[in-house]
Amino acid sequence: MRKTIHFTKAVWNEEELGLLSEHPVALSTVKASGQIIVDSDQKAFVYLAEENDEFIYLYIHESVWTELQTAMEKGASLFAIGADARLQLSNWSEELSYLINNIEGNGNYGEEMVEAVEKVFLHQ
Repeated sequence: MRKTIHFTKAVWNEEELGLLSEHPVALSTVKASGQIIVDSDQKAFVYLAEENDEFIYLYIHESVWTELQTAMEKGASLFAIGADARLQLSNWSEELSYLINNIEGNGNYGEEMVEAVEKVFLHQ
């Protein structure tokens, strides 16, 4: 079974953006992979993490995209905040920039995903 954690809220701490999940989660044994994929059906970016040689899918939902855009502009660090630890999401900005450029005008991601990404990240 695929382990997923859904991040729907964001908080700023000086020059860092923290992502908060819907429910408290343990992150102390989770490692960042530096890769992001897209789940068009969920309208989410998915940061890949690892725990005990298994992938954990960290869903970054549309509700925090505006904050992600601000974090990209500021060059801020991004963290997933758990009940027991903070996980720095390495390489997030580069990965997200690549995906945004790839999604722009690309119907393969689905009309709703393309519109949402363009609205938040490209047409401000």
